[in-house]
Amino acid sequence: MQTIQNIGQKIKPVLDRGIAEWGIFGLILLASVASFGLGRLSALEDARPVVSVSQASAAALAISEAPGGLLEASKTGTVYYYPWCAGAAKISPQNARWFASEKAAQAAGLRPAKNCKGLVSS
Repeated sequence: MQTIQNIGQKIKPVLDRGIAEWGIFGLILLASVASFGLGRLSALEDARPVVSVSQASAAALAISEAPGGLLEASKTGTVYYYPWCAGAAKISPQNARWFASEKAAQAAGLRPAKNCKGLVSS
């Protein structure tokens, strides 16, 4: 009965000779296949269709517009928000006032909300 060590000792010289003779060829083949695969991936990346805003549906454009203006503020508050900011969601419709620009909101004595990204104070 052969043990695993005996089988390993018989296989080792065959593997050593095979790696010595075919090792460099195997590495070159592996590098070639990897390069070909990366080239195919880059070709697929370039083949993606370009997305254009002109392809957007009219319904999506209508939903993205705020109902009263660009900026929203509370009648009793001191800050203004974009309509999609968290603070604007807390303003009730009957207590909301709208502004077309940041200059108009600042002229009314309001400042930009600090937790609403994109608003700048002047």
